[in-house]
Amino acid sequence: MSALVVLTNVPDRATAERLARLLVEQQLAACVNVLAPCRSFYRWEGAVQQDDEIPLLIKTTRTRYPALEVAIRGGHPAELPEIIAVPVECGLAAYLDWVDAETTP
Repeated sequence: MSALVVLTNVPDRATAERLARLLVEQQLAACVNVLAPCRSFYRWEGAVQQDDEIPLLIKTTRTRYPALEVAIRGGHPAELPEIIAVPVECGLAAYLDWVDAETTP
């Protein structure tokens, strides 16, 4: 199975919606969920930081991941954006076939 769920966070809803639309329009993702704002705590440059962020859940394939990563980095304002890909071990076959079809250029 080649499906992935990719996680990233952006600082605001406008960035989230712009990035989500770009990824789907370029067939780098079949679907992007723009989630509710959350508060993230993390260590950066030796200090604990906290920020409000908008999480994105991105459904794609291993084949499209390299181009997806480039697109996220290009549209993300952070110096070091969180981009984590989690393999899909199982799922509804028809949905996973749809993910594959929608990300095939």
